[in-house]
Amino acid sequence: MKPFADRLAEAVRRTAAPVVVGLDPRLEGLPPALAPEERSPQTVASAFERFCREVIDAVACLVPAVKPQAAFFEQLGPAGMQALANLIAYARQKDLLVILDGKRNDIGSTAAAYADGWLGPGGCSPWGADALTVNAYLGEDAVQPFIETAKVRGAGLFVLVKTSNPGSRQFQDLVADGMPLYQHVGRWVEQIACQSLGQCGYSLVGAVVGATYPAQLAELRSLMPHVWFLVPGYGAQGGTARDVASAFDSQGLGAVVVSARGILFAYQNSPYRERFGPDHWQQAVEAATKDMIAQLRAETPASQLHPPSSS
Repeated sequence: MKPFADRLAEAVRRTAAPVVVGLDPRLEGLPPALAPEERSPQTVASAFERFCREVIDAVACLVPAVKPQAAFFEQLGPAGMQALANLIAYARQKDLLVILDGKRNDIGSTAAAYADGWLGPGGCSPWGADALTVNAYLGEDAVQPFIETAKVRGAGLFVLVKTSNPGSRQFQDLVADGMPLYQHVGRWVEQIACQSLGQCGYSLVGAVVGATYPAQLAELRSLMPHVWFLVPGYGAQGGTARDVASAFDSQGLGAVVVSARGILFAYQNSPYRERFGPDHWQQAVEAATKDMIAQLRAETPASQLHPPSSS
């Protein structure tokens, strides 16, 4: 299997769109036609699966990857987890990379078990995710099992470095040895990333860095020149295209920007509510995705990405 960093670079170049669509289904956000009358875990899981499949259908030709959030499926028990498994397989069939947002973290054999279960497409693992978000708070020995599995299976990781939530300041900004904690984590991520570089110049070890902290985003890009950034916080959380411009290299690579609510539930918000409404919610998903791509191309080095010629 080709290294994840190179597969991601190829997918971003192919689509000319450094966008990841988050699959975060919420019952209150479902279009009326898909909302289940009964609220059992089984019926909600079925509705979530149908909704996310139709989202995938709307964006598969536009973006390189999707990011299912495990929590929205785990809360439904076994039925939700089966829906998640089905969606990962469906996204892979549509030639999308799948970044599973699980923020896993543990030590020793437990970390190895998480890695074995989640990481690796093409039958390498039961879940078949191309990449997984992980938390490095327990230290290097907690991340190393994920790295080793990812190397063997052509998978990737995104380590939490500076997250997009307001509360991230509470611990991530604490200063130790003259630097905030997030800088210490970023320096360490760059160090381990350099041990597994792909042909694209980036590593299978990536970083989660939020769009809501543009100054820190620029700072961390300087600290981590060989690291793919997964950038949440765009759109509904307040991050803009201009805020994420520094995440990219001059060729428009190095970062993929996540939007979930702003795309999934676009039909509920202006201007898409007026144009499409709930009866044409898929068209709203497509339009919101195209608008995000256009905004990134207008305000960031993503303008340097050009899809292959159709000739």
